[in-house]
Amino acid sequence: MAVTAPSITQNGTQEPFDLQVGRDQISWHKKIFQFGLNLTVGTTFETIWTGSSVYAYLAAATVLKISSGSANDTAAGTGARTITISGLDADYNQISETVSLNGQTAVNTVNSYLRVFDMNVATAGSGGTAAGIIYAGTGAVTSGVPAVVYGQIDLTYNTSAMALFTVPAGYTAYITSYTFTSASAAASIVTGGMFIRPLGGVFNLEASAKLAGGNSFDRHFDIPLMVAEKSDIEMQAAATTTAQVTGEMHIIYIKNDAAT
Repeated sequence: MAVTAPSITQNGTQEPFDLQVGRDQISWHKKIFQFGLNLTVGTTFETIWTGSSVYAYLAAATVLKISSGSANDTAAGTGARTITISGLDADYNQISETVSLNGQTAVNTVNSYLRVFDMNVATAGSGGTAAGIIYAGTGAVTSGVPAVVYGQIDLTYNTSAMALFTVPAGYTAYITSYTFTSASAAASIVTGGMFIRPLGGVFNLEASAKLAGGNSFDRHFDIPLMVAEKSDIEMQAAATTTAQVTGEMHIIYIKNDAAT
């Protein structure tokens, strides 16, 4: 059998730039595909995340409480056993850790988080998935639910669904595309927005979408939308009648270094 030549050289000169970034072949370039879901978008703008509300950001880096709504999400349970949480520390540097669950009893993170943008079930028992909603939050924990929630993994997903991201320190982000979808009735009109808040500033609408129920809206930027370090990026939506809305965004972020 003939031996086929590899599709790419060591330096990646034969493949498109996006694919090279996806294969981690370009130094100082990172990528993220961030997506979210809000099942009850109302008539005022809400963040597209499973918390189904306007997302509240941490004001300072804080140790978070990780807990579940089910007692089966524990080290020896049939549900989720460990989860991985990712975000930013007080200096906006990326951090991540794996936490062993203890059912409805909160377990503290080792790291202090200023931002949370990803949570995943890392290991599970015989059920293969979380038995309850898993939360990352602060304040009193009641039946596994913290008083203030900054991230959550809903049932069957095994991952968080949060259409938000904060650009790490020392990087500039470039949004290459975004998508809104709506599962609402055809009569419902959904207005989506890509909002960006620079450090010390306020959220401003930078790009928009409008779609009827059951449709989607895709935007691919000919020139990617540039976002400075430490800026918050968030997808929001509002609807004329209650709607289920998803949001997705592709982001490449590049180290602020003259050598790149």
